[in-house]
Order: sequence, then structure tokens, then C-alpha cells
Amino acid sequence: MINVIFDGKQMTIPVGTRVLDLLPEDQRTNYLMCQIGLVVKEMNYRLQERHNGVEIKLLGLEHIESGKAYEATLRYVIAMAFHNIYPEVDLRFSYNVSRAIYCESLTHGFNMSRATSAIIDEVQRIVQANLPIERVTLSLDEGREVYKRFNHHDKLAILQYRPEDYVHLYKCGDYFDYLHNYMLPSTGCLKNYLIRPYSPGLIIQYPRYELDGKIPHFTEETTYGRTLQKAYRWSKNVGLQTVPQLNLQVLGGNVLELVQMCEARHNQMLTELGDAIQNDIENIRLIGIAGPSSSGKTTFCNRLRVELLSRGIRPVTISMDDYYLAKTEIAKIQGKPIGQLDLEHINCLDIAQFNKDLFDLINGEEVTLPRFNFKTGLREEGKRIKVDYNSPIIIEGIHALNEKLTSSIPKHQKFKIYIAPQAQLNIDDHSPLNITDLRLIRRLVRDMKFRNSSAAETIDMWQSVRSGEFKWIYPNQEGANFVFNSSLLYELCVLRSRALPALKEIPPTAPQFIIANRLIKYLKYFAPLEDESIIPCNSLIREFIGGSCFKV
Repeated sequence: MINVIFDGKQMTIPVGTRVLDLLPEDQRTNYLMCQIGLVVKEMNYRLQERHNGVEIKLLGLEHIESGKAYEATLRYVIAMAFHNIYPEVDLRFSYNVSRAIYCESLTHGFNMSRATSAIIDEVQRIVQANLPIERVTLSLDEGREVYKRFNHHDKLAILQYRPEDYVHLYKCGDYFDYLHNYMLPSTGCLKNYLIRPYSPGLIIQYPRYELDGKIPHFTEETTYGRTLQKAYRWSKNVGLQTVPQLNLQVLGGNVLELVQMCEARHNQMLTELGDAIQNDIENIRLIGIAGPSSSGKTTFCNRLRVELLSRGIRPVTISMDDYYLAKTEIAKIQGKPIGQLDLEHINCLDIAQFNKDLFDLINGEEVTLPRFNFKTGLREEGKRIKVDYNSPIIIEGIHALNEKLTSSIPKHQKFKIYIAPQAQLNIDDHSPLNITDLRLIRRLVRDMKFRNSSAAETIDMWQSVRSGEFKWIYPNQEGANFVFNSSLLYELCVLRSRALPALKEIPPTAPQFIIANRLIKYLKYFAPLEDESIIPCNSLIREFIGGSCFKV
């Protein structure tokens, strides 16, 4: 027997008790994950002797890992529904629609629209039945037999890259699948979702942890959505939609061709962007660049500058950091103590001065720019500059697309660029690569190399970074004139060798373990790309691994 603190009460329970069993029967679908001490676990987790005296907290949709488990479980149930009604149909889930899941049929001639009503009914039946979802461990040979039985040939392909001699699967009734993520304890936990036709497949919407468990309103984000679709079509056209397809290129002697092909795609996008700016250069006086953390903004800005110079356009870059207010001024504006300031808020910038300087520069006047001294925390007098008519001003930063920051400049004189990786790559057909996780891997590799930060420290601050992105970046992305997809499909083959050892150092008892473990779950499947000499010095990935000719 062990003693635990559950829901604020002391309890004595047998070793091996599931956390789920501590709840009354009628409350077992209300909670999605649990926190045991500092570690987040599934509700089906069985408590051991080492948990004696530990406190157990229940987690709902407000928690990031609950949100991810909810989304993975919803994909699982939809795949199960198709298996029950249309066992001959192969599905692929992807994130090529903003803030939703896209589901398509890989089986030629199958009409998704006609099947939608039956699938919605079957998903509802499975959810209402509140079927338990059980994690099982099988040998690799047993796992292969299960995948053969369910015609999961894509999952068979990924197993050859699995370093362990066993495999985890999730069982619900007679259905088996694995989605490289923690799962909810039963199908009845899926209380809120939307499924509807979206030619030629289905759109699946689900509650977002970032929105307090609400389903966001679906809007056709034409600029951003078009870029996602372009990325998806390109991955499909070049035959790089799954990790096994990527690994074949890396291990099959085509790695140089793979790298050059991905880099050529970036070059093409830069050319398209250069054309768009040049075609309207008579009007464009300001170029704003924004994107979420670890999108590669620094390298992109340098490469865009070179692209414009090659066209006889001489851009001038102004740092928004130099317009930061002193913390004492920010404290007065926000009405908070210095230790509680939101330093990503737009009111941390001297918006009035920034607008005045931009207005004067665009109208041909000479301006003395400020320079922020990060040692003293104060602004100082910087250089004097004057720009000619053929010199658009480039600004880059979290607020660069926010109209409040540049309200003195007419909209037709602004060209807005949103940059983010939009990798359309699946571990297998049911498990699309999470783009946010890709950025996190980029960031922890960069922070280890350039900032002497551990993987655990980067993971700790990631949620705060994400909150700022939802507040200040994403609301302005659809106003962009151009969306630059900064993903390089080969990059995780490069990043894995740096990230995996660091992630594996995080012990199971650490609060960062669940995120580290999720990243490890799919990073280990990527074939390593060891010869970094084939990566160009101006490649965007150099911003994170080092060796950039731009010395970022």
C-alpha cells in the first residue's frame, strides 16, 4: 500500500492502482491527463511504490499535453471509424489547413463527401460508447503482424528505423494503432469536435489548449492557407511526404541531391518574393517581417537583403529593439512591478517615436536613430541616417506586422512578410509532424550552441514564448502580402544528432520529461545526416547549427 495526496485529500491505495481508478465512475471522462509530482502522465498510469507521499493533480484542456493528447485521440477514433465502416480505405492526416486537421483518402476513387455522414455517426457512436483505450507493449515481430492485419503498410515502413526491439500500440476494442503521442483513457473524453467536408477530404476541428479549451472559428486564411497547400503539393510532387521516404534519400546515396533540392525551393521562394517587391517598388517604402520563434528570421532578412540588392534595390534595416522603453517607463504604462512586466507587449516600444522616425525617413529627412543599451537598460543617441527613394526600410520583430506600430505609414506603402516553417511531413499516414515541435527542436539546438542553455531550460520557457506568439503574431499573419515557408525537409536529419542526446539527459522525474519524451518519440526515426559540409553556408538551418556566412 502507498499513501498519495489526491484532490487535496490523503489516500491509501494499493500499488498498481491507476490514477483513473481514484475518480468516481461518473467523473472519469472529465479529466484528460494527470500530474504526479512534477511529471505529467496518462490517466491510465499505474502508481508504484516510489510514488508514496506524492501529490496527484488532474489536468483538463487548459494544459498543453492534455490538448495534444485530445487531438491525437481524436485522430485515432476517426481512423478507427473508417476502419469499422470502410476497411479498404487508407487515410492520411495532415496539418495543411490552419488550426485544424485535414483528412484525405489515399484510396483512388473513394468519395469522402459521400462518406462524411456515416463517419460522423460512427465517431459519435464510438465516443458515446466510452470505450477504454489501453496501451500495450508488443515485440517488433508482434507489432509487424498487427500492422499487416490492419494494412498499415506506412507504419511497417517506419518500424525498420525503430532502435528498440519492442513497440507500443494503443488498443480500443479490436482496433490497434499508434500515433506517437500520449492518449486519453477512453473515447468518452472526446466531448467536443467538428467534422465536415472540405474538398477533396475532411476538416476536423478540436478544442485548443491555447484558447481555454474552445474550438476556434474556422476561417479561410487565404494567404497563409495557400502557402500550406503549396508546401503540401511540393512535398507530394517530390515524393517526400513521410519520414521513410525522407530516410531513403538520406541513406540511399541521394543526400546531396536532397539538400540541394530543398535549398533550391528556398531560392525559388526568394525569387518570387523579390519579383513581388520589385513589381511594386514605386509604392513600397516599408517592409515588415515577423514570425514565431525559431522561424529563421535573421538568416531570412540577410538573404532577402541580398536578393533585393541583386535587383538594384538598396534596403535599409532598422532595429525595433532600439525603440524599447526603459523598464521604469514600462512599469508605469502597465501598472505592474518591474518583476512582473510583459516585455513582449507592444507598449514596451516607443510607438510614437518609431512612427515619427519612419515618417521622416520615408519623406526624405535625415534622422538620428536611437540605440538601446542593454547593459544600462536605457536608450542612447545612435547613428544619423537618410534613405533615398530606392531604399525601402526593413523592420523585423514580433510586432512588425501590427498596424499599431506603423500607423503613420499608408497601407499601400507597406509590404508585410510572415515567415514560419510549414513542413508537410508525416511520421506515418496517421501521424503528421507537429510544426510547433519542429520550431522547439530548432530553438533548443540553437540555445545549446549559442546561449549555453540546456534542453530543459529551453523547454521551460517555451510555453511563455507560445503565449506571446498567440497574442502578438498570429492575429496579424493573415494581413501579410507574402508568407515564406522556412522549413527544409532534411533539417530534422541534421538536428537529431544534436537534440537527441540532450533530450535523453532529461530524467523521467523531471517536469520537462513529457515534452522531451514526445520529441524523442519521433526524432529517433530520422536517419542522421552527418556530413554538414554539403549544407550551404547561407542555408537557413545554419542559423541553428552554426557555420553561417551571415554570422547570425
